[in-house]
Amino acid sequence: MNRRNFLLTSAATLSALDLFSTIDKKFSAGLEKQLSKLENQSFDASVENEDFWGWVRQNYTISANLINLNNGGVSPQPKVVQDAHIRNYQYSNEAPSYYMWRILNEQREGLRHKLAKLCGVMPEELAINRNTTEGLNSIIFGLDLKEGDEVVLSTFDYPNMMNAWRQREKRDKIKLVWIHIPQPAEDDATIVKLYENAISPRTKLVHITHLINWTGNIVPCRAIADMAHRKGCEVIVDGAHSFAHIDYKIEDTGADYFATSLHKWLGAPFGSGLMYIRKDKIKKVWALLSSPEPDGDDIKKFENLGTRSFASEMAIGTAIDFHNIIGAKRKEARLRFLKDYWMEKTVNFPKVKLSTSFKPQYSCAIGHIGFEGWQAQQIEARLFENYKIHTGSTILEKVNGIRVSPNVYTNLEDLDFLVKGLKEISLSDPPSGK
Repeated sequence: MNRRNFLLTSAATLSALDLFSTIDKKFSAGLEKQLSKLENQSFDASVENEDFWGWVRQNYTISANLINLNNGGVSPQPKVVQDAHIRNYQYSNEAPSYYMWRILNEQREGLRHKLAKLCGVMPEELAINRNTTEGLNSIIFGLDLKEGDEVVLSTFDYPNMMNAWRQREKRDKIKLVWIHIPQPAEDDATIVKLYENAISPRTKLVHITHLINWTGNIVPCRAIADMAHRKGCEVIVDGAHSFAHIDYKIEDTGADYFATSLHKWLGAPFGSGLMYIRKDKIKKVWALLSSPEPDGDDIKKFENLGTRSFASEMAIGTAIDFHNIIGAKRKEARLRFLKDYWMEKTVNFPKVKLSTSFKPQYSCAIGHIGFEGWQAQQIEARLFENYKIHTGSTILEKVNGIRVSPNVYTNLEDLDFLVKGLKEISLSDPPSGK
């Protein structure tokens, strides 16, 4: 994206930020300065422009003494998002029932339209909620399924979703059909065939995790969805780790039903999310919580949560603005660059086992690494004890190691330090007696 287009994109963003008083003069001056530096640079050069990404880093309030490489679990919010949240929270406390219900709540429709534009869907297809689990559980428990109906899902799906389906299996006697996806899997046809072979005449739904949280591998969601639709099945997509991480619109996934957490890669306040249901399918999903028309066709039936944090919800808009300032394509490219940076330096380490693809269509920010003889928790503990690097550990099927997930504020010095720690581990014996 050249500077002219970058500025055109940013102009609307800055207007919105000024409108909600979530951006200060220092931020505005810093942004304009960085944009001027990018004026004569190619897109590829901007992805590796450490001055620009250093400015991005300055807009976070991250620890100076701990390296956080577990952003896949939950991401920190840029300071402008924190400020918006805190300002709304203090505002609400002046007279909660008035300022929350009558003022902030009235902004929800504006936020819904803003999210819809980001997602590439109609506003009336989006519900604003608290996280992916809430969204997907609303769908899983809201769909009419009867004994013997089948659902296809993967052993690498997220535990909360697998447990929701197991509850339906136990309560309603539906049948769950599990597939096993090798990590990494780097051939669309092979992955699609795994799902296709699991579908029978009784299959009603195919559940797809777009980006596998354990390993960072991207699943060819649209190809699977198209195949499933041809066979008469509906498709549920878990977009928790792909949304605002890789650049796409919801319709690109082929999903009939979709949910994500906005406190992950979008950097919105903790406990914020959205759910999408294709307009012609809203009526067939029962509301999970009480609603005057639980089987109606209004997406807002899923927003009857009672009192919740309107201050948090309204700060989602600021997170969208910050995301747009960076640019979705630029953000994706930077995240993939960071993953490749450290993985390429470790690929030839002794005893190494990488479970994440290097191919750009199959991975982005998240990478997974293990070492022969070492348990995942031992690697995680050694990095934290010796280097104060925070990662996540995974032991699942043949995957045994740590998940490394940098974010846009991560610098190359952090990753060089990670590589140093991983090299030490690769040359060492694991702790005994553990």
